[in-house]
Order: sequence, then structure tokens, then C-alpha cells
Amino acid sequence: MFTGLIEEMGSVVERVPSGDGERISISASVVLEDVSHGDSIAVSGVCLTVVESTPQGFIADVMAETIRQSSLSMWVPGTPVNLERAAALGDRLGGHIVQGHVDATATVLEVTPGDQWSVLRFSLDETIAELVAMKGSICVDGVSLTVSAVGRDWFEVSLIPETLSATTLGALGKGDTVNIETDILARQVQRMLQLREGVEV
Repeated sequence: MFTGLIEEMGSVVERVPSGDGERISISASVVLEDVSHGDSIAVSGVCLTVVESTPQGFIADVMAETIRQSSLSMWVPGTPVNLERAAALGDRLGGHIVQGHVDATATVLEVTPGDQWSVLRFSLDETIAELVAMKGSICVDGVSLTVSAVGRDWFEVSLIPETLSATTLGALGKGDTVNIETDILARQVQRMLQLREGVEV
């Protein structure tokens, strides 16, 4: 489990085919402080398992399904990524509960800069539209955010200076793709309603 509070930005070093998936190398420093084999690290919202650590970063295996369902398919050496270690028991939950399971990707539709913050509008996939609510929590590329506006096929978030400077979101532009994870509570309620109504998904 993660909280959506980014500890540092790293970057993609290398992607190597491995079976029907890939092995990916990520540069990092802060998240390496107490990392061990088998630990989970969220990489721009994608939960990856550390299979090897190096002085400059870590290596993880990625399944083909993860590549298809996330923006990882677009990553190349040098692509910046947001990094967060799994939360430890007793940690403050400063963001919201994040699993590192990408529900969909979204495209940046518009970036509106302000004096001290920016408003970003993203496309909203119809498969998750009912899970995104005004003032609700949403995870964008691993960052815990609050939905500031929402329409049928779009939603907006407002980013403070700290988020703009400490995460990859500050460099986003129109047309860029991000990973989206909806609130786990919304997903659980949706599933209960589906079972009650006899809907198969």
C-alpha cells in the first residue's frame, strides 16, 4: 500500500525484454535507503517489485499486462518517474490509500497556469468515469490528488507549487499520457452494487 506522497523523482535507465514481459531499471537514491529484495516501490503509480538493487537504482520485472494497461509502454531511457516506497505500519497517511494498480490512462487536455498553482484537465475513460467524483481522491502518476472539477469525459486537479516542483506533474503538457488509479473505496462500492444488481464484469 502507498499514500500517493512522492519521495523523489527518478528516471528510466533501461528496458530489456524478459519472457513475455520486461525487466526495467530505474535510477533512484532516497527510496534505496532501506530497500530489500521483494520490496514494493510505486513507479509513477505502478506497483513494482524490486528484484535487484544497485548503487544507482533498482531493477524490477514487469508483466505484459502491466505494460498494456499503463503508460509504461511509452517509457524510454531518460523518462522521469515518480517514486514512493510502500507505507510502513504506523506511518502517517498524508495522501490517501493507493494500491499501485492502474485502472486506466488519461491524456492531458489542458494546462492552465496560475500565479502560484496550475490547473490540469485530463480525459476521463468511460470505464472509470462513475468512480471519479468532485472533491474525491484520485491518483495521477502515483500522486495523491483531489478532484477539483469533473465532467462526463474529463476531470481537473489543481496543483500547488510543491507538487509542481517535486513531481513529474509539473512538466506535463497537452497530449501527455498519465496513469490513473481511482479511489479503492469507490471501486469496492461499485463492485458491491454490481453484485447486488447481478451485473457481471
